[in-house]
Amino acid sequence: MQTPPPSPLAHFSLHFTSAEPPTLPYQPPPQTQSEISKMQSSSFNLTNSISNLKPRNPRFNHSYLPLPLKSSINFQSINGVSTRRLPSICCSSSPRKLGDWISTPSPVPERESDGFEVKAASVPESADGGDKAALAKTKLMETIVLGSLFGLWYLFNIYFNIYNKQVLKVFPNPITVTTVQFAVGSVIVFLMWTLNLHKRPKISGAQLLAILPLAMVHTLGNLFTNMSLGKVAVSFTHTIKAMEPFFSVVLSAMFLGEMPTPWVVTSLLPIAGGVALASMTEASFNWAGFWSAMASNLSNQSRNVLSKKFMVKKEESLDNITLFSVITIMSFFLLAPVTFFTEGVRVTPAYLQSAGLNVKQVYFRSVIAAICFHAYQQVSYMILQRVSPVTHSVGNCVKRVVVIVTSVLFFRTPVSPINSIGTGVALAGVFLYSQVKRMKPKTA
Repeated sequence: MQTPPPSPLAHFSLHFTSAEPPTLPYQPPPQTQSEISKMQSSSFNLTNSISNLKPRNPRFNHSYLPLPLKSSINFQSINGVSTRRLPSICCSSSPRKLGDWISTPSPVPERESDGFEVKAASVPESADGGDKAALAKTKLMETIVLGSLFGLWYLFNIYFNIYNKQVLKVFPNPITVTTVQFAVGSVIVFLMWTLNLHKRPKISGAQLLAILPLAMVHTLGNLFTNMSLGKVAVSFTHTIKAMEPFFSVVLSAMFLGEMPTPWVVTSLLPIAGGVALASMTEASFNWAGFWSAMASNLSNQSRNVLSKKFMVKKEESLDNITLFSVITIMSFFLLAPVTFFTEGVRVTPAYLQSAGLNVKQVYFRSVIAAICFHAYQQVSYMILQRVSPVTHSVGNCVKRVVVIVTSVLFFRTPVSPINSIGTGVALAGVFLYSQVKRMKPKTA
């Protein structure tokens, strides 16, 4: 029995290669219509799935392909993304078995199974690390700045209390001293605005009228503080001023309707008890100094309550530093006439010499105290813009401890053990108050 001739499909195979196709000798294109028709009959479709590849003409005559014919498709770019050369598609006339009419492609990674590979732009692994490093650096800088502000706040407070006390000892005119401090503060404010260190505000008449009550209580608060510092020791004045939370709770309940929680009320007990214990054992105690410090607490907390009610519209509101600057200037103009009619002009060199004072020394200490007076309050507002009120309150409590300790050491103030315990209990109560304030439920 004669063996049947092999099927034309047995001589046809597809090869997928990734190498460059070999150079082929030039083959002239078909010239006759018959040759063109036969060539067209050998065409077949290529689809995405190799299994669907089928020859169009079952009677494909391979005699017109005497040499291997290879074609290669090369995509230089797809949508601007560079790609690899596609595997070559090779048609060969070499005889093969019927089962091998489609050859097995060379083993390639799974991602290359569709014939080409597009590599996405790789993201450097250090990108996230760089962002984290930059964020850590930014946080570190913010911490350093905040720590520096707290340090300046405490330092300015220490110098203010020391120099101010030295001036009031030899020049017991608290109204004049307070007026000088507001005058120096006003000069600093105008310099800041002139040198563009802080934007000059545009204040309307309505805003000035709203700020006026704040300026009045601000003036009284600082005046009463100086009156107390002139009468009693610095440490005792600041111990009494630890009663500020008590006045804050009372005034907020009276004028803002903010009722304190039981925790807040409980925290006020050690404050009041500590101040009472310290007052009973204070060597420099006198009622004028005591009530002046209490009046200072009332004035300062009244300012805080009025500040919550202050300001008209959101778009017209002022930031804390601008508000403090305007209040300082207004306080000077409010207190200057009072000084003139009560104590007169007592800052002239002639008056100081007649009082037997060292003029240069008094001027130097008065100016330094005034600069520190304005600086510590401005830095306090700068800190308040960066931290929460609770954090600021804790910092203020620590500031009182620092001022009390330094003043006791500098002036060698006699302090009994019971007095120290009373001061410590009062300051601990202030710290407790600052902590329980965050437990206060928000008002609707």
